[in-house]
Amino acid sequence: MHRRRPATATVLAALCATVLAGCSAAVAEPGAERPPPPPPPEPVAAVAAPSEPVTLLGGDTAALALGASAAVWETSPTVVVAATGDAQALADGVDLAADLAAPLLLAPPDPAAAPSPSATPATPSATPGPDGEVAAELERLQADTVVVAGETSPMLPDGVETVDEAPAQQPQGGAELVALVAPDVDGAAAAATLQAAGAQVLTLSGTDPRTDPAAIDLLSGAGEVPVVALGDSLGPVERLAPLLAVAATGVELPGGGQTLFPGRRLVALYGHPQTSSLGVLGEQGPAESVQRARDLAASYQPFSTEPVVPAFEVIATVASADAGPDGNYSNETEIDVLRAYVDAAEQAGVYVVLDLQPGRTDFLTQAQAYTELLARPHVGLALDPEWRLEPDQVHLRQIGTVDAAEIGAVADWLAGLVRERALPQKLLLLHQFQQRMITNRPTIDAERDELAVLVQMDGDGAPGDKFATWEALQADAPPGMLFGWKNFYDEDTPTFTPEQTLAVQPTPWWVSYQ
Repeated sequence: MHRRRPATATVLAALCATVLAGCSAAVAEPGAERPPPPPPPEPVAAVAAPSEPVTLLGGDTAALALGASAAVWETSPTVVVAATGDAQALADGVDLAADLAAPLLLAPPDPAAAPSPSATPATPSATPGPDGEVAAELERLQADTVVVAGETSPMLPDGVETVDEAPAQQPQGGAELVALVAPDVDGAAAAATLQAAGAQVLTLSGTDPRTDPAAIDLLSGAGEVPVVALGDSLGPVERLAPLLAVAATGVELPGGGQTLFPGRRLVALYGHPQTSSLGVLGEQGPAESVQRARDLAASYQPFSTEPVVPAFEVIATVASADAGPDGNYSNETEIDVLRAYVDAAEQAGVYVVLDLQPGRTDFLTQAQAYTELLARPHVGLALDPEWRLEPDQVHLRQIGTVDAAEIGAVADWLAGLVRERALPQKLLLLHQFQQRMITNRPTIDAERDELAVLVQMDGDGAPGDKFATWEALQADAPPGMLFGWKNFYDEDTPTFTPEQTLAVQPTPWWVSYQ
């Protein structure tokens, strides 16, 4: 009796036979020549933006060029090399980098080659490190074509062939980014290298991008792209990154820009929105206050070389003769009351300062209660130590006082708010008319990027008295501290005119009227 083989077994047997036949056919005859391996793929130019939001490159001209190449170029078969110290070679190299879409590196002049009569002699400061750095970068880039710019021969690694011309590359990948060049460096080679990779390049007018309208326009219009910064003076990165974040918002202060001074002078109405007894701000509503502040600022413009911007100094917490429910001898104004003035000011291009008279509580506690308003770009903060009481004190029996440490705590918090919200610089105003009102004042940090720290001279009376107070307050001022002036309509004899006020030396950056 015979069994039938399963169909599956029959198919498998047939497949095995076919495979074995094919395998035996593929076996090379002894002594037969093997086919050559396929050629390696041709290198291509490839670029990629840095992974970090901000990259800071430092060093001399050659180091910047190397750093720029390493930052964005992954590979580049064609590389332009120019000799350091030769201005014409550098200019030619910048043009070639743009024409060929290739990085530009700088190497020391070759001492074995005769220098060009037109070449500018290399200076020691312009000479980069060992030419091994250039050799390593050429190897990393997989360069097989080096175009020498200018007539001065650069020192190149052994075996590197140079050509006079090369076709333009078409870099693959994406290097959408912004490159910012410090004004104190020669970043032409690095900028050309970044621009050839697709970067938008701008040479800054200073070391703070918030002060440069062109930088604000570029960064705010570029979107969330990485930034490569060229020049040690722009760093460190920990300082630069928050400044770039502010510039990228495009949000500007009344009068323009993202830093307060010296870009403007502020002239303010002082008072409380709900009473005329505390200053002229309360003598009219928000819209009328806007117009009055504008008219006052306009009266100062003929005597100021800087634009004069109107301002409100709004008393947010008012010193009280009674302890009140919270026992702090200070009446806190509702945010909705203040918001009407803050909103009107924003629409009209008026700067606002919220003034604190804290009584027996501390300045930081009261400031934090108004975070919502202080988070607005056009709102700053004023601290009035005259009304800062000790636990056993009451108002009008003594002049209050505050230590620099408490001011520092407020400054730390306010600066942190500016950084977290990427806000323009804020004014931190300190009222003072006696030295003892602020103890340890020389220890105040008045050089924060986030804040403009200003002491307002609050003295009233005859001109001689005011000038004496003004001069006394200039003594022992910490670096970076600015000064402002206060005019009183009733207490001054007489009230200074705008011309007289701006004739005060040093010229006040802030003038307030009560």
